[in-house]
Amino acid sequence: MKYNCALISAADINAARKFYEDLFGLEVFQDYGINIAFTCGLALQQDFDWLVHLPKENVLTKSNNMELCFEEQVFDGFLNKLKKSPNIECLGEVIEHSWGQRVIRFYDFFLFLTCQLISQTIS
Repeated sequence: MKYNCALISAADINAARKFYEDLFGLEVFQDYGINIAFTCGLALQQDFDWLVHLPKENVLTKSNNMELCFEEQVFDGFLNKLKKSPNIECLGEVIEHSWGQRVIRFYDFFLFLTCQLISQTIS
């Protein structure tokens, strides 16, 4: 068995694609209209309720039960980019761990999951 990807729900696939391409620089690997896969192993699915045969009301926002983690070499530069992005809701301020790594958490564009941005560990 081989791990394939993490698939997340997107209310608007085009807006979600733009969010992940513009903010994180992700590149599309496959585009099937309502399903998009990025080269990094992340996939987006519009009409998630249809895909998994659930009522729409069972697909929750701000469920706080999943996190995507991204590592950034130019952490401060990304923070500036994040501040300029509309509709970004951060979950607190930047945290610096005792080992030198910095972290900020924020909701993705559609409030389905949190994104964690970490700086590279200082050795």
